Amino acid sequence: MDADLIIRAIPGLIDGAAVTGTMIGFSLLIGLVLAIALAAMRLSGKPWLNGPAYAYMFFFRGTPLLVQIFLIYNLPGLFEDLRKSPIWPLIRDPIYWAILALALNTAAYTAEIIRGAILAVPANEIEAARAMGMSRWMVLRRIMVPHALRISIPAYANEVILLLKGSALVSAISIMDIAGQAQRLYARTYAPFEPLIAAGLVYLAITFIITRLARFGEYMTTPEGRRWWRRIRYLRSREPEPGLNPS
Repeated sequence: MDADLIIRAIPGLIDGAAVTGTMIGFSLLIGLVLAIALAAMRLSGKPWLNGPAYAYMFFFRGTPLLVQIFLIYNLPGLFEDLRKSPIWPLIRDPIYWAILALALNTAAYTAEIIRGAILAVPANEIEAARAMGMSRWMVLRRIMVPHALRISIPAYANEVILLLKGSALVSAISIMDIAGQAQRLYARTYAPFEPLIAAGLVYLAITFIITRLARFGEYMTTPEGRRWWRRIRYLRSREPEPGLNPS
């Protein structure tokens, strides 16, 4: 095994990590917005809303991500008018379709996480808040959202990590993400292990960052974390403005 080759592979893989980060960031943002809507539909209790949301989540959770990527990537080929339209040069880059596929996939899982977290909020806390005269909006903001957020952070962090690892499949449609860069290095050097080991190290580094951020987010949802944040804000408010004499 050539350790020097692993070290030399890192810069190219960091470039791939930038592509991966861009895809994951946009996919999570789009997926979260869609997931909130899906969770609301599932919790609505109305069959005409619950049914389509359930079917969507069943499809994207029940089929392989690779199949979804290929289906969405090849979907524009079915529409001749789209490929002849002026917007086609702007959207033909495969990264856009990869982001869409990842977003639709993560939305299905995230919606179930949100739904489960909301259902896990103790009913007696909600009833007590309403008995105290809190409005529905106040109950949502003060009771349900903080409690559901605290419950959902560990599961959502796992979903982000799974999406990160699943994003390696987009290299199958010629995207130079981390896995794509590793494949290109293998094609140049014919070294079977070093590119994969280097790519694994980059994925591990990103996973470590995600895990630490999730733990910090969990801490910030606890009473101790909120007290710490209020103290930081108080201390910052006491700092003199630049150029002013504190005396």
